[in-house]
Amino acid sequence: MQIADLDDVQLHYRIDGDPDGAPVVFSNSLGTDLRLWDPILPLLPKGLKLIRYDKRGHGLSSCPDASYSMGALVRDAEQLLDLLKIRDCAFVGLSIGGMIAQGLAVKRLDLVRAMVLSNTAAKIGTVDMWTDRINAVKAGGIESLADSVMERWFSKAFRATPELALWRNMLVRQPVNGYAGCSAAIAGTDFYTPTSGLRLPTLGIAGDQDGATPPDLVRETVELIPGSQFHLMRGSGHLPCVESPQEYARVLSKFLVDTGHV
Repeated sequence: MQIADLDDVQLHYRIDGDPDGAPVVFSNSLGTDLRLWDPILPLLPKGLKLIRYDKRGHGLSSCPDASYSMGALVRDAEQLLDLLKIRDCAFVGLSIGGMIAQGLAVKRLDLVRAMVLSNTAAKIGTVDMWTDRINAVKAGGIESLADSVMERWFSKAFRATPELALWRNMLVRQPVNGYAGCSAAIAGTDFYTPTSGLRLPTLGIAGDQDGATPPDLVRETVELIPGSQFHLMRGSGHLPCVESPQEYARVLSKFLVDTGHV
């Protein structure tokens, strides 16, 4: 575990795998920290430099006053990769992490040579929807939304397992300001036009039980990029790397091999 001091924010990050390997950067979803990727990392090919970080307002990173802009979240990722002297990474973004991936690829294509857009979209939800959620979190805390979030995140089968408690606890322990700040960033983001101009290897991943970013929404975004691929994970919700790590790792590994990243 390490901290990157980026002036207005301090980001917690971690590097696993081969320190001299091809870099793969992971950016996780709203309400989770970098442990989201724990289930799949041991299943990925050897020879990769695996970089994870907690976005601002989440995990062990600092929590500046809300609201945040998507530009700030993209800049955080950009500055972290510049600090670590990372170029030509494969960037794996889930949910808001996938929005960060799109924004970073548009801004700094020298940093990103391939992109995985997992359970994400160019635009997620509406301003009114996110405003209501922000107001609810500020009034009643994340706990007030936790059960409905679990329904969007996970399939019915997974919600019946004891492991659900771990992810619910992770959600409710995120800072309210961080959750609200990142919600505001999502509310203000529409990447349909900039993403349609991207030309890089792209894989879209969706879960057929995803209540937050349904498969058609993910597919619509991925198809903005010519030559992109799409994989539907059956029986999984918004966090398929948690529910179906073997399949997720297999699909991601194949993409990394096919694009010559490993």
